[in-house]
Amino acid sequence: MEIKVGSVVISKAGRDKGYYLKVVKITGDGVYVCDGKERPIERPKKKNPLHLAPTHFVLSEGETATNRSLSRALRNLQNPEKSEVE
Repeated sequence: MEIKVGSVVISKAGRDKGYYLKVVKITGDGVYVCDGKERPIERPKKKNPLHLAPTHFVLSEGETATNRSLSRALRNLQNPEKSEVE
């Protein structure tokens, strides 16, 4: 599975190990990810692609327009039984 912008990945190393993150940018020196809470959209974290595990989830720009909506979408993916009803 390939890591692309908009895809959801799981961190395999670092302080954020085990967390779901959204890929916002891919460059030659790393992959930039954010989660809307610890790492807001305005301040993504650069990660080594070897430290990320791809998932089959992809989030649209509409679902992740704000930090709050991004955080909610990732939380619902990580804990589907506790998803919020809106």
